Amino acid sequence: MDRTLATDLARLPELLEATRAAADDALEALGARPVVPAAGPPRTPESLPEHACGTESALAAFAERWAPRLSASAGPRYLGFVTGGATPAALAGDWLTAVHDQNSNSALDGAGQDLERETIGWLRDLFGLTEAHTGTFVSGATMSNTTGLAIAREWLGERLGVSPSEDGAAALGPVRVLSGAPHSSIAKALSVLGLGRGSLVAVPTLPGREAVDPAALDRALADTPGPAVVVANAGTVNTVDFDDLRAIAALRERHAFWLHTDAAFGAFAALSPEHAHLADGLDASDSVCVDLHKWLNVPYDSAVQFTRRQDLQARVFQNAAAYLGPLGEHPDLVHLTPENSHRLRALAAWFTLRAYGRAGHREIVERDIACARAFGAVLEQDPSFRLLAPVRLNVVCFTLAEDPTAARLAALRAAVQDEVFVTPTVYAGTPALRAAFSNWRTTQADVRRAAQALRTAAKGTA
Repeated sequence: MDRTLATDLARLPELLEATRAAADDALEALGARPVVPAAGPPRTPESLPEHACGTESALAAFAERWAPRLSASAGPRYLGFVTGGATPAALAGDWLTAVHDQNSNSALDGAGQDLERETIGWLRDLFGLTEAHTGTFVSGATMSNTTGLAIAREWLGERLGVSPSEDGAAALGPVRVLSGAPHSSIAKALSVLGLGRGSLVAVPTLPGREAVDPAALDRALADTPGPAVVVANAGTVNTVDFDDLRAIAALRERHAFWLHTDAAFGAFAALSPEHAHLADGLDASDSVCVDLHKWLNVPYDSAVQFTRRQDLQARVFQNAAAYLGPLGEHPDLVHLTPENSHRLRALAAWFTLRAYGRAGHREIVERDIACARAFGAVLEQDPSFRLLAPVRLNVVCFTLAEDPTAARLAALRAAVQDEVFVTPTVYAGTPALRAAFSNWRTTQADVRRAAQALRTAAKGTA
């Protein structure tokens, strides 16, 4: 064994304690440090060290070279994208994930699979899905959407008497995928799956909404020869609008289509009694995407996909090798996603669900919703800003009241990035900003601090 490696092994408890101290310092500073540090000149890449220097030296180099430049994305005022943090229990679970270093895809080493299936059952219950849905962990919403649409592609083949997994996507002929306001990952998934970005057909939405018009969808399906795929939204990115999932599912009485629902973070509405109606009908979906490193507040990367047709899922992703577990009626996880190996992602989710239960995670969801409402109310009362949509759940979509150009909004974002981070968007043709509340640490004090920073900066850049 390399001498330095052997020394690190002998000192492992001491090195883990040093790592814990560094982690503690980073977490303690989250509330005070710049949310997005000012960009400095690009670092010139260092050469790979020729000789071992040990973990202690690597910790020091990281603390000097990279840690100060990282964003406080785990903190309470990082409101860009839809970004959670890591609850204490999730952090513990993630650390132990690395400690045990499991590849949980095979029954040949089955405990990881059993733990994942238990966690999937908890999540299914959390989101109001029935046991007709099976689920698997994947890396994020994009992979979850891709997996769901891969199953949909095989379903199309089943209806047409072909198998895309065997014969290729060309065997399907032209495919139409209908959606009102699809996330960008849907087009990306269609490209990866060989169905093509051009197969995505935009269906009119309700006036002033991002929710699909069910009557327009009915007409579009009537104009679609043969079976189709419908991508519904349970929480759009810009305004957290929800399609009427029950109305869409009812259209299957007249049309043949696979219903995939992108509920990346909107599924968490099911935890709040006041907002659960938004996700009503989610169980009617043939496949569902939920992103866990958003509102479940587990570390990246973690998401889950659910489907009613695990048999088709296994037909797409099955892998034949003597060292892999069986396919069978209850296939090993290796047969259910594009990955032959993945870390035990389920452990961080298992920890936070086991530690805080339904009630604890409901409190996070409801507190974030209350923060979003308060943030929207402050901006709505300020003549410098204009809300572009009602605050339906946890996202505030807003812009400058006067001359809302992309350049002025970029200047506003830059002026406040020490205090709050928001992301740019375009809504109904208007350049805008989004503030998404999904972090377990965020409180009303953070709302006031973030809103004040924006209001002050807006006056300064007027």
